[in-house]
Amino acid sequence: MPATDRGWMITAEELRSWILHETADVLVVNKPGLVVCHPSKQGPWSSLIGACREYLGLERLHMPSRLDRETSGVVVLAKNRETASRMQKAAEQRRVRKTYWAILCGTLEGHREVCQPIGRDVDAEFASRQRVVEEGGYAAVTEFDPVDWGGGYTLARIHPRTGRLHQIRVHAAWLGHAVAGDKLYGPDPSLMLEFTRNGFTAHLASMLPLPRHALHAAEIAFPGESGEEIFRAPLAGDLVEFCREKMGVCL
Repeated sequence: MPATDRGWMITAEELRSWILHETADVLVVNKPGLVVCHPSKQGPWSSLIGACREYLGLERLHMPSRLDRETSGVVVLAKNRETASRMQKAAEQRRVRKTYWAILCGTLEGHREVCQPIGRDVDAEFASRQRVVEEGGYAAVTEFDPVDWGGGYTLARIHPRTGRLHQIRVHAAWLGHAVAGDKLYGPDPSLMLEFTRNGFTAHLASMLPLPRHALHAAEIAFPGESGEEIFRAPLAGDLVEFCREKMGVCL
């Protein structure tokens, strides 16, 4: 994915290598971290959906499944309105099952289920920052299952039971085990403002163990007529390398 002065530009060859599954109705890709899902002003090849439209030669694609820019993993794109509507309706009815991998700061020793409402952090400098709130928030439930430990980090399998903005990252930080590399919910929320203004600076590199937050969408399952439609993405290479080099964990 070649860097330019305007960000990342996807190539057709790269996109082809990301494809996990394709039918007449869906295109499923393993999105690398730092790739934007939504359309960008920098042209179609600067976003996942734009690049997929160009690659498929379609005027429209739908994203019932999407991820933050820094989050890697499985993304499902629907090729037609009927499939998109079915998948979106399932998501709204909480019938879509998701599994994530995350590298958390510190040692999370056992299973934790966090049932804490989430709302906007009205005191934050960064407008999209969320937090656990006592009143006025939206119900949110996240399950954390530690799988391995090392070097002061925990590799965890995570099941969000609801779909709130930044839910996993907010609940991880509330537990005291922020997602490694998180600029917004990690050691200092001002790091996100620094990043938006100046990019990934030497100061950020000294404060964070990774240039992006260590969150990966591993699996998504939609209800279908003959059972679940399950799509999976192997853990991103940069996170596999982090587990090996920083945690002593081989996956």
